[in-house]
Amino acid sequence: ACHNANVNTHHVPFLQLSINAFDYNCHVDLIKLLRQEGKLHRLRKARQKMSELFPLTEEIWLDWLKDEIRLTEDESDREKVYELFERAVKDYMCPEIWLEYVQYSIGGMGAQGGIERVRSIFERALTAVGLHMTKGASIWEAYREFEILLNAQLERIHTLFRRQLAVPLMDMEGTYAEYSDWADDGVPETVTHQYRRALQQLEKCKPFEEALLVSEPPKLAEYQAYIDFEMKEGDPARVQIIFERALAENCLVPDLWIKYTMYLDRQLKIKDLVLSAHERAVRNCPWTMGLWKSYLLALERHGADHQTVTDVFEKALNAGFIQAADYVEIWQSNLDYLRRRVDFKWSRELDELRAAFARSLDYLKEDVKERFSESGDLSCIIMQIWARIEALHCKNMQKARELWDSIMTKGNAKYANMWLEYYNLERSYGDAVHCRKALHRAVQCTSDYPEHVCDVLLNFERVEGSLEDWDAAVQKTETKLNRVNEQRVAEKEAVLARQEEEKAEHRRKAKADKKAQKKSQKTDRAGDKRKAEDEYEEEWGEDEELPSKRLRGEEDFGSTAKEEHMETESGLFSRRAPPPRKTEPPGFRKNQQGLSEAPRQPQDISKEQRKDEECVFVSNLPFNLEDPEGKMRTLFQGCGTVQQVRPIFTAKGVFKGYCYVQFEDRLAVSEALKLDRQEVDGRPMFVSPCVDKNKNPDFKVFKYKTAMEKHKIFISGLPYSCTKETLEDLCKQHGTVKTIRLVTNRSGKPKGLAYVEYENEAQASQAVLKMDGTMLENFTISVAISNPPSRKMEDKAAPSRILGAAMLRQPQGARGKGRTQISLLPRSLYRQSAPDAKAENGTVSAPHATSLSNEDFAKMLLKK
Repeated sequence: ACHNANVNTHHVPFLQLSINAFDYNCHVDLIKLLRQEGKLHRLRKARQKMSELFPLTEEIWLDWLKDEIRLTEDESDREKVYELFERAVKDYMCPEIWLEYVQYSIGGMGAQGGIERVRSIFERALTAVGLHMTKGASIWEAYREFEILLNAQLERIHTLFRRQLAVPLMDMEGTYAEYSDWADDGVPETVTHQYRRALQQLEKCKPFEEALLVSEPPKLAEYQAYIDFEMKEGDPARVQIIFERALAENCLVPDLWIKYTMYLDRQLKIKDLVLSAHERAVRNCPWTMGLWKSYLLALERHGADHQTVTDVFEKALNAGFIQAADYVEIWQSNLDYLRRRVDFKWSRELDELRAAFARSLDYLKEDVKERFSESGDLSCIIMQIWARIEALHCKNMQKARELWDSIMTKGNAKYANMWLEYYNLERSYGDAVHCRKALHRAVQCTSDYPEHVCDVLLNFERVEGSLEDWDAAVQKTETKLNRVNEQRVAEKEAVLARQEEEKAEHRRKAKADKKAQKKSQKTDRAGDKRKAEDEYEEEWGEDEELPSKRLRGEEDFGSTAKEEHMETESGLFSRRAPPPRKTEPPGFRKNQQGLSEAPRQPQDISKEQRKDEECVFVSNLPFNLEDPEGKMRTLFQGCGTVQQVRPIFTAKGVFKGYCYVQFEDRLAVSEALKLDRQEVDGRPMFVSPCVDKNKNPDFKVFKYKTAMEKHKIFISGLPYSCTKETLEDLCKQHGTVKTIRLVTNRSGKPKGLAYVEYENEAQASQAVLKMDGTMLENFTISVAISNPPSRKMEDKAAPSRILGAAMLRQPQGARGKGRTQISLLPRSLYRQSAPDAKAENGTVSAPHATSLSNEDFAKMLLKK
């Protein structure tokens, strides 16, 4: 049973590898299982297979090397281990593997040439990892101990000390002290000087080394900073060692390989080093097309034979790129290489190039399209290059035209740039007949930029054509442009119709939402016009200003300010005053959600302590706001010390949507006003100063100008989904945008209007010229210079409220308007006033009628 379990355990990774040979984790699991069971023959084959596909980690290599060293019996086996070490040191820069390599080679120094072999391996190890700041010292020390063991000449040992002391390594102070004790004549001055320079370099690098010590793997950011430092220092050997150290821990980061190989290509340019790095890069990140492309260029640059380049290209095709465009680019790189090989006087390389072009088209059409559902070459770049090569180098325009016919049949005939590319080819290497034919076909087929193609045809006929050719070109272009204009008008009308449908749907939806919201409102809000005398008389006193007299200006751009008159009216044509409120017992007003256990009584602040200049009026709050007093206190506590919050409730204890916030000092008021329009439970909160309207009847809180501002533009017709960022991206193309205001209603919903302020009038005028009538998200927007409607002041009320109501107010109907909207004065007795100087944003100018005076009547009678 145990045997069968082991067999089944082996079958799992074998089965997975038979399905996907590139499953890295399955290879690792299989090697661990075979090593545990001691099946060395199968273990060797598994390791061999994995090393062919992937670079192996330091741990896997050391396990493999130790297993092979344990099985070594004769000199022939030792040579196989040497070969295995050579393969191991090529994958990554690993000081432990090099140290194991030199120690193993010391065991074979008794053979012929063994000592020289050991020294050669030591020198290679010093070149590879001797500059490793934290681990390189172990190689230097092992080398010195080996020479001391051989009783080598003192000069050789002196040389090793001097070379090591010139390299910045950790604990190099101990090495210097050891050399001082070992040297009979003391340390030479030149060695001391080199040691001090290396020590200075060590101090520069210590912060980076310490950052690597304390950070968690893979330490990519720390290595990037270290690499940038070394590249700035400019020592190629040190740059190489830090790249190798970084790649040992970040082998699957393509950008790091790209940066390293680019440095080697441009700076060191050493063939073996460059090609080795490129090969390791594509083995670690085979899915990155850019690494394969760089590898092919490096092979060509360093004179690799044609078969080697071809083999690498075939491996690239099987690497499994992640997008179709990568295969197009790798094919272009190979075709560029083959084109550079061609001597167009001989046919062998040219035939190979043509065969490669044909194969690339088949590969993209079949293999790539099957995998990605597209060829990746929508513009047929490869076919365009092939056609140009045939025309330029081979003088074969017939083949070039065949290729372009194929390009146009692949869905490119509607693009003007494709036709112009073909026309330029014919213009350069063909004849006038084919140029004219190409342009006529272009005018007929182009749909994106037909005007441009028509201009090219007419200009061509001006230079090349006869009168008959000119007439034919004019007729063809006029027919085409007329048809295009008709299509554009139809499309624009369809867009406008769709916009109207969307707006109507939006209005219907908003109306339905509002109706549903009102229906779901459980509290009785009938007749709630914010009449607040009854609430305020006992909280503010009869002599204080009522909240109904606070003027609250709508902050919509260009909209007329709306005064919220909420006073209780009496007298002729006025609403009947409500009955006086009965005295309520303590704790009568409670929050409808059950939050207020205690009565909602204002804090004990006398009327003398209440000052308008230290208070703000907060309105437009949700009626169902939970704990308005606590919410407002929390919201305004950052502005200053809040003395009192006085929310206003109906007789039934329902919150009326506004309150007063009293501060200790007037400095807090300016901070509180900055919270104006901040959202509270989805509604914009209005914050305005408290001003006694009886003392300041002309006070207005509307903070936007209503006169013409030539440096501002007014935009209407915006989609309701338009954001401030979208509008800024659109407007900043025509100048420097200072501020943008999107107009909203009292609930915070957009109105499709906006004001944009530019730095000067010229920029605003340019924006009007460029943007008016343009499309934004299928909406046609209108743009004009800012000229908001004038804000007309209402007649001031007489001192006596009863007399004012009786004498100055118009008779009102059920909806608050006049009882009749029809003028009973004959039209001839009206005279027209002067029209407005300029139309206002959002308004339509209309003549104003005024009644005739007695003097006017007298003049009319005298004339008759």
